[in-house]
Amino acid sequence: MHNKRQMKIGVFDSGYGGLTILKAICRLLPQYSYVYLGDNARTPYGTRSYEVVYNYTLQCVRQLFELDCRLVIIACNTASAKALRTIQQNDLPRIAPERRVLGVVRPTAEIIGELTKSGTVGILGTVGTIQSNSYDIEIKKLFPDVDVVSQACPMWVPLIENNEHKSEGASYFIKKDIDKLLDKNSSIDTIILGCTHYPLVEEQVRRFVPNGINMVTQGKIIADSLKDYLARHPEQEQYCSKGGSVEFYTTESEQKFSEYASIFWQEPIEAKTVFLN
Repeated sequence: MHNKRQMKIGVFDSGYGGLTILKAICRLLPQYSYVYLGDNARTPYGTRSYEVVYNYTLQCVRQLFELDCRLVIIACNTASAKALRTIQQNDLPRIAPERRVLGVVRPTAEIIGELTKSGTVGILGTVGTIQSNSYDIEIKKLFPDVDVVSQACPMWVPLIENNEHKSEGASYFIKKDIDKLLDKNSSIDTIILGCTHYPLVEEQVRRFVPNGINMVTQGKIIADSLKDYLARHPEQEQYCSKGGSVEFYTTESEQKFSEYASIFWQEPIEAKTVFLN
């Protein structure tokens, strides 16, 4: 019997949005030790091909394994949509059969049945997430009768990452994309904000979404899902350090990351730069 080496929980995103997920996880499960990795040098993933997103994501997962993570959450909708399944099925058995990689699309899809009464759900996301159809596929698997209506919002992430998301200009694009979504189907009663950046524009989105429509952001869903996962998988949970620490890594410059990350984390951050190979 080997002694149980205490390891961390990794959270990966192509940019900063995953910090909204990590924040919610830390709020619910503050006792564990976390490592955040933002691939900020190569963001955004939303417009890139499957092969590129898969390769980048695998490199980042490997990096988090090297940083001593037992469990990695891909807190990026594009990477979850385009890379997660391949990594789970093809790579993990080969490189780290005892470790686990989880995504954000499925846990979000799982709660849809509880939320929609009309049976019609809207998804707002990046071009990559929407084109991958991953939400449609996951929701249909679980709830075959639910209609899924999608709208890509190409301007939202750049506005947020340039800290322009509270401007009048941003409101124009946000309203335009919401109107396009709602014009496609009048019976939408639930909207998923299918990008980890979007909690930062939640207030504007609410301004343009009619009352009575549920709006779903992912942080709390993913945090609840992780809590449930750890409860159901003691064979993983027992390896997770209860150090209560959070470390931040980026593939960009530390200064740049720390400055922008504070928009998402809402307190100062110190990050270290890693170079992927």
